[in-house]
Amino acid sequence: MDALPPTHDLSRGPLIAYRAMIADGALASDPSQGMAIERLQDLWVKLRGYDPDPHPAHAKTGLLSRFLRRKPTEGADDERPHGLYLVGEVGRGKSMLMDLFFAAADVRRKRRLHFHAFMQEAHKRIFLWRREHPGEADPIGPLADAIAADAALLCFDEFQVNDIADAMILGRLFQALFDRAVVVVTTSNIVPDDLFKGQPGRDAFLPFIGILKQNLDLLVMEGGRDYRRARLRGMTTWHVPADGRAERALDQAFSDLSGHAQPRSETLTVMGHRLDVPLSANGVARFDFEALCGQPLGAGDYLALATHYHAVVLDGVPRLSPDNHDRARRFIVLVDALYDHRVKLVASADTWPDQLYQRGEGARAFERTASRLEEMQSQDYLGLAHLP
Repeated sequence: MDALPPTHDLSRGPLIAYRAMIADGALASDPSQGMAIERLQDLWVKLRGYDPDPHPAHAKTGLLSRFLRRKPTEGADDERPHGLYLVGEVGRGKSMLMDLFFAAADVRRKRRLHFHAFMQEAHKRIFLWRREHPGEADPIGPLADAIAADAALLCFDEFQVNDIADAMILGRLFQALFDRAVVVVTTSNIVPDDLFKGQPGRDAFLPFIGILKQNLDLLVMEGGRDYRRARLRGMTTWHVPADGRAERALDQAFSDLSGHAQPRSETLTVMGHRLDVPLSANGVARFDFEALCGQPLGAGDYLALATHYHAVVLDGVPRLSPDNHDRARRFIVLVDALYDHRVKLVASADTWPDQLYQRGEGARAFERTASRLEEMQSQDYLGLAHLP
């Protein structure tokens, strides 16, 4: 949810708005959510009118400034409240609570974005800075200056680190942001101590975990209801034929699965190239079949989708045959990636899975894919947690 109904008063903070939504029947009471929204209300109070200097003297970079830098206890750090790291299993309502907080936050400079999008933006800014400043070694200070000038409050959704390129810059970047009095609130499925776990180079990443724990309070949402799975209960996930009725059903499924969040386009970076996602919201992606399987995409692209999104809505799966074998092959790889990561697939198609590919070379191999597509419609599969 990116926008709240106008009847919900945000002027007294997210807790009051949350209680109003329960009273209206828009939300069910949830003790885990209640604990989290109270912590967010406390931070909301501390941040009212928060507008620090984004370029304090002790945040400047360079050799001379390191000698002149004030002690960490001086300057903006004294006034900057701790941020919040909100962690819990998928579907617990973390993003909804953070969006309530963000909408209510009385902070003039604030941004809310998906963490993956933030890191893409950071890499792009670093690339441009190096191109414009050849021979100057360190872009982190200027990057932090630019980010802090835009936002004294940063709210990230789905904080996770899977890319070594991200891991190598995060510690220095976040320390620079905290030096510039930026407050961070983030949601995640992973506690800080488990970030980048088992990945090559993790020892060099450990200082960043320490920086997070020093500057963000950890709140774990235990138990509670899985609202994502509740939205899937009873939902039809395979619509035949792919007509106007099916398109309207997929519109509704996308809205329901994303919690009625405002959709936007998004770009993933996969092994150095762009993968454009036409519509995304709250962990749900939507594609036309031709955009996803008619383009020269590979297993790495589909794996990125499967790990990044908990649900995919796919319009217009055609009948398959040797005549469109490349599309059929990509569709098989896509389904395997979605199935292995328990991604929920809602699709419209010309026919049912077991009739999609009935003749010619490749029809026998497609039987396994058809079986998986049938299983992915079952309530047992829809009840499984996503494996990001």
